[in-house]
Amino acid sequence: MTDHEWDENDFPLAYFITFRTHGTWLHGDQRKSVERHGRNLYNSPRIPLDPLFSELMNRNMTTEPVVLDSKMRGIVDLAIRNVCDHRNYLLSALHVRTNHAHVVASAACHPKTVMNAFKANATRELREAGLVGDGQKVWSRGGSTRYLWRQESVERAIHYTLHGQGDDLPDF
Repeated sequence: MTDHEWDENDFPLAYFITFRTHGTWLHGDQRKSVERHGRNLYNSPRIPLDPLFSELMNRNMTTEPVVLDSKMRGIVDLAIRNVCDHRNYLLSALHVRTNHAHVVASAACHPKTVMNAFKANATRELREAGLVGDGQKVWSRGGSTRYLWRQESVERAIHYTLHGQGDDLPDF
């Protein structure tokens, strides 16, 4: 490895953060998922299709799944932007869909701290707007936090976030 390929930063250039709404992607369904205990390592196999497991996960849900409509997506978008402004995170890309959000942001802290701030502020704003009830779970547990150490990785994550999400959704 040459000097120009080595990165001595304490934190990556950015994080690619993804989190889903509650109940919209259950373990065992056809899309597959990762196990949070033990096997959740980079490139590890995903939990395969298992209709019985998926049905069990569905029966264990205590609140309804959350699908973000246009107004809710606008609130989540603004809530994430406000966290970035308040905490001095550099926001490079943001896209809120009906069942998940993708964020590319830079911060001098752990990515789970960043993701949890996004989820908490978005939940608070949705509750204050009267769009979700006090007992409603809004987000699934955890999320994906990828470290982006190289500029080309940041650029790919930005492009995917802004242009790789399928058809455009209605404006806020």
